[in-house]
Amino acid sequence: MSLVLRFAAGSHKGLIREGNEDSGYAGPRLLAVADGMGGAAAGEVASSEALSAIIALDESDPNADLLTLLNDAVQGANERLRLMVEQDPQLEGMGCTLTALLWTGERMGLVHVGDSRAYLLRDGTLSQITQDHTWVQRLVDEGRITAEEAETHPQRSLLMRALDGRGQVEPDLSIREVRAGDRYLICSDGLSGPVSHQTLEDTLGSFYAPEPTIQELIQLALRGGGPDNITCIVADVLDVGPSDTLSGQFATTPVVVGAVAEGPHGTALDNAIIDTPAGRAAGLGRQQQPPQGAFGPADGYGAAGGFGPAQGYGEGYGEGSADGYAEGYGQGGYPPAADGYGQGGHPAEGFGAPSGEYEAEGYQAEEYQAPPAEQPRKRRWFRRSAITAVAIGLVGGAAYAGYQWTQGQYYVGDHDGHVAVYQGVSQNLAGLNLSSVHQDFPDAVLADLPAYQQSQVKNTVSANSLDAATQRAKDFEAQASVCHKLKQPGTTPATTATSASYRSSPKVSASPAQPSPTTTPSQPAQSSPSPSAPAQSTPSPSAPSTPSGPPPLSADEQKLAGNCS
Repeated sequence: MSLVLRFAAGSHKGLIREGNEDSGYAGPRLLAVADGMGGAAAGEVASSEALSAIIALDESDPNADLLTLLNDAVQGANERLRLMVEQDPQLEGMGCTLTALLWTGERMGLVHVGDSRAYLLRDGTLSQITQDHTWVQRLVDEGRITAEEAETHPQRSLLMRALDGRGQVEPDLSIREVRAGDRYLICSDGLSGPVSHQTLEDTLGSFYAPEPTIQELIQLALRGGGPDNITCIVADVLDVGPSDTLSGQFATTPVVVGAVAEGPHGTALDNAIIDTPAGRAAGLGRQQQPPQGAFGPADGYGAAGGFGPAQGYGEGYGEGSADGYAEGYGQGGYPPAADGYGQGGHPAEGFGAPSGEYEAEGYQAEEYQAPPAEQPRKRRWFRRSAITAVAIGLVGGAAYAGYQWTQGQYYVGDHDGHVAVYQGVSQNLAGLNLSSVHQDFPDAVLADLPAYQQSQVKNTVSANSLDAATQRAKDFEAQASVCHKLKQPGTTPATTATSASYRSSPKVSASPAQPSPTTTPSQPAQSSPSPSAPAQSTPSPSAPSTPSGPPPLSADEQKLAGNCS
């Protein structure tokens, strides 16, 4: 018995975005999703280039070190983006996330940068196995906001890490043991955003095959508003034997979806990769340019929708029908055409037909006339300008809203060696400090505090309100005052306690110095005013003036004295 992957991939531009900036790749060993960013600065280029740079991993040595392979591939993809921006400054600002799994037959290597996600469904329980590299996730980790608040935070899409060519990227790398029956999901935030964790768990656990699961997941995201591009990959770990005739088909068919499959983007495919099965899959995906919402790879790969099985296996979608789906089987030696799932109830015209062989119903090549070259250029320029203006407005509005939110946050921290209450959050964004000193406590010297409290202040102490932050700072101030007093020569917590008891009951402490009782028991009152009595009470007023005596501490200060070290 051996473990193999059965996988499917799908991508949709969503209901709001004009184009698809996501890219997805699923092969016998490599599963990857990249979510482009940059809008007019070509996010689709970034995601396509990133995936094209790591496709070679599908043909890598299974015995090689997984983490080294993944890290080198990610650094290479990041360098590739840097060179593109260097050659074309108009691409400045583009970037992408990247989440990928590399399979060896027994283990999965995971690499992750950004806010795309990887999930594992095992024994009916869905677990997120990546952590979002976003600002709001950092706030959640620090306890400043809850996970529920993060879902509606105005800056929830602000990335702290991404592939953008602006320096060496630091990906999360890990290795996971694999079991038969495991189901993996990799997706962009266009799916994980509008669809809840519980719904994802129910959907992944309810459908047997990856293909209908992909379609259902995309429909869920669309019903949730489809605010972003949607790309997802589902892969099942199957335990098969040598007599299983389908095992080889499950494990050999690459699937390319999204921007990397919909059109050429510069130098997205290297000649070295084109000659590999994975590269040929990506190349065919580019040549066909499937419509938005199409599933799977281009012509020549896979069954209906391009899901997983090898060429000629299962149903193919050749002829478009009125409801947007197609029916039929690949015949005459041709591989089945790609899925006819299109937009607005129309068939995917001409998609999936090999050039020069036959044409899909409802579309005739001679009916198509290319528009003049100049007109699209003007439209493209106007559209990009409008998109840029809108994007700037949205970013500016979001930044303002985020800043206003920070001004309602308070924490206690270090300010020039003493305690202070800060307004804002202890973060820097693009060189901008998001906090300022609201109230200073110069008497709360950091050096006077116990070591563990010094560490707390240096690492900042969050508070739910200004009053709570102020009270916390006052507590530090009181502690610092007590510890400062105890640092005076000859002062210890023990002697301070003795001094306090001495002042509270002078009669008791003076009684040992009294002369022995007189022989006449009827005169105890006479012994008090004796001349020697005042002399015995002399130590009480003179004790405070002794230079070596400890400073007075109140009862509350005595409690704090035990914390001083």
